[in-house]
Amino acid sequence: MAVSSGHWAFAFGLLGNIVSFMVYLAPLAMLWIYYGLLKSDNFLITINLFGCCIETIYICFFLFYAPKKARASTMKLLLLLNVIGFGLILLLTHFLAKDSKVAAIVGWICLVISVTVFVAPLCIVRKVIQTKSVEFMPFLLSSFLTLSAVMWFFYGLLVKDYKIAIPNVLGFIFGVLQMVLYAVYRNAKTVVKGQKLPHELQNQIIVQEDLKLPELIEGRCEADCYCPLGTNSSGPATES
Repeated sequence: MAVSSGHWAFAFGLLGNIVSFMVYLAPLAMLWIYYGLLKSDNFLITINLFGCCIETIYICFFLFYAPKKARASTMKLLLLLNVIGFGLILLLTHFLAKDSKVAAIVGWICLVISVTVFVAPLCIVRKVIQTKSVEFMPFLLSSFLTLSAVMWFFYGLLVKDYKIAIPNVLGFIFGVLQMVLYAVYRNAKTVVKGQKLPHELQNQIIVQEDLKLPELIEGRCEADCYCPLGTNSSGPATES
């Protein structure tokens, strides 16, 4: 008996959830939840709810340990993107768009931002090529990102939701590219090193000590005060 496309869609959606638990870093979680609610797509809702929880933990840790300046800039970004940005999308699509078009509009917004997210690792690819080192690109992360892209591509294809499928084509391409680069440069020596001393100082030992001038002066004064009569600190005693 042939397996229907609905069963295949369920299988790939379930696999997409499982694999995405390993790699969830999507900043689109709130938008995808909104889109999943509009489409009544339980798989999109569950994985992106998990993503929101993970990202909330990341942000809390960062805000707890970050310096004051970084904490302030992060709070500004959260207010701008998560509150104002998402709030505007929610209000505009809900009140200005027709009910039949809301899901399509939100889907296109998710698609565009997802494409930018998948293109973002190109900066890491560039760094790997420049340094010939894969220390900036963990293999497990690249492999699970690729698997996640494959699962969600087939899920989007089978449920005929190309707004889910299209971004994951790029995810698959860039994931494979990262794994190929890892295979090429995995045995290369680390290129990024600390700064070296100038050539003329390489054979010399440099000792740095903290000079405490007040203590030195105080110690010298005390030594002078306890010198016997007719003596000095730099020479033998003299008879009067």
